[in-house]
Amino acid sequence: MAETKRDYYEVLGVEKSADDAAIKRAYRELAKKYHPDMNPGDATAEAKFKEASEAYAVLSDPEKRKQYDQFGHAAFDGGAGGGGFGGFDFNGGDFSDIFGDIFGDFFGGGRRSRTNNGPMKGANIRTSVRITFEEAVFGVEKEIELTLKDDCPKCHGTGAKEGTTSETCSKCGGKGQVVYTSQTFFGTVRNVQTCPDCNGSGKVVKEKCPDCHGNGYIASRKKISVSIPAGIDNGQSVRIREKGEPGVNGGPRGDLLVEVIVARHPIFQRQDYNIYSSVPISYAIAALGGDIVVDTVDGKVIYTVKPGTQTDTKVRLKGKGVPTLRNKEVRGDHYITLIVETPDKLSQEAKDLLKRFDELTGNSLHAAENVDAERDKKKKFWK
Repeated sequence: MAETKRDYYEVLGVEKSADDAAIKRAYRELAKKYHPDMNPGDATAEAKFKEASEAYAVLSDPEKRKQYDQFGHAAFDGGAGGGGFGGFDFNGGDFSDIFGDIFGDFFGGGRRSRTNNGPMKGANIRTSVRITFEEAVFGVEKEIELTLKDDCPKCHGTGAKEGTTSETCSKCGGKGQVVYTSQTFFGTVRNVQTCPDCNGSGKVVKEKCPDCHGNGYIASRKKISVSIPAGIDNGQSVRIREKGEPGVNGGPRGDLLVEVIVARHPIFQRQDYNIYSSVPISYAIAALGGDIVVDTVDGKVIYTVKPGTQTDTKVRLKGKGVPTLRNKEVRGDHYITLIVETPDKLSQEAKDLLKRFDELTGNSLHAAENVDAERDKKKKFWK
């Protein structure tokens, strides 16, 4: 009994209404996951790769997809008699295009034939700097020290000994790339990779410069000033142009990316451009109202508490938050949470006054006694 084939749309995990882009994306993911080169010796992965490739070959072709949608797998039964997968003839399919488009990054460059021995920008360098909470709010100038490469002054970056020149790489013929071939289910595929002998420059140095040992660069410690803008947040980076690795073949330097690490503040917390903090107030202030001193990033400010303020009351201090990165004149707000503090050490006089105060404001200290007295009174009444 012949094995029942799965629906091609089911194989790729797409709807029947999926467009070409969705079908290509689905196949790309499956091919990367199940390709035999990534799963050597795994028969199950090989079978799934073949199944996905067969489905893609049909659904990526408008005419074949139309036939499949109308007749299903029967559209290709008895076709080319074993050419391709499951009796379907794949000889007419342009699989070099499939591999070049879908597996370009998977096979290290696919069909790309452009040489890379022209001017290329240098690599970016990443480092970090620590600043305080206030420095993040208002901005600061910081000086960092790191190792940077510069063109060797003796060979001017060529890496060749004085009086000599670099030669064309014999491995890649000066192209900076080499071509490797591999056998796939679709035939021979050409993979283009950076030449390992010249690292893509197309040139090799026979007699190396004694100062830089043929690298073309001299590394040294340098101090760089970093302008950190007001409003920057923890984890964000400042980009300093052309302070990274030197370029290749006359290309510009890369950039320096400085990640900002903001220290935690003992009082303030930040969310976006707003600042949050808690402020303790006395029971007297909460009950009677009055002025309190509030710490902000701008210094101490006076805030008037309303009489009868409850604990956990939230108050907004407008414009006392963090400046925005686009405009430091535009700032967020500072939200404070008022926490009513209960005194834990009272003199006898203070205790007596507090008891008298309680008698005048509800007699809460004797509330439980009043409940018991009322209960006893009811018991006597029903006896």
